[in-house]
Amino acid sequence: MQPFQTITSRAVPLDRVNVDTDQIIPKQFLKRIERSGYGEFLFYDWRRSASGDPDPGFVLNDARYAGAQILLAGKNFGCGSSREHAAWALSDYGFRVVIAPTFADIFFSNAGKNGIVLVRMAEDQVKLLMHRASELPDYLLRVSLAEQTVTDAQGFSAQFEIDPFRRYCLMEGLDDIGLTLRHSQALDAFEAIHDHAGWLRPRAS
Repeated sequence: MQPFQTITSRAVPLDRVNVDTDQIIPKQFLKRIERSGYGEFLFYDWRRSASGDPDPGFVLNDARYAGAQILLAGKNFGCGSSREHAAWALSDYGFRVVIAPTFADIFFSNAGKNGIVLVRMAEDQVKLLMHRASELPDYLLRVSLAEQTVTDAQGFSAQFEIDPFRRYCLMEGLDDIGLTLRHSQALDAFEAIHDHAGWLRPRAS
């Protein structure tokens, strides 16, 4: 996982509520066994018209938001099935932060384990940021995990809450495997001691 400290980026205003994981990454793309390569299929059914061409009316196809690392969304983002692929798709596309009033619980857990910072903010604040991202040219948001703040050059400033352990893992770039590997020497020593004592040897029948 890539460590997260602070980013300043364009923000994509996805003004929709109850965005479920089947829309984030449709089921026909779940056959891949790698975690990478899902970004091109993010919001596929919304990004593409019936003919398969990019839909110019969908916000992710707007050139103004090219390279954006922040996604603004409505409440209950990530609802539906528990597929971790939704977090993989958002991350692979390039999003480091999703800001919304509320998130589905399982998606919230999956996103954090894949390096995505989820920021809960009041609905009126999210609406204000969406309006600015839609109307102001070259609008940028700054998200600081160290300060736990969201700010912009127009004077907006808001604090957000985050679990201290999740914050630590995100700032250090640690997923579950990374956390375990930090204790690799202690684990090796434990196995060596108990293997020597015969604990790990198969018993004779």
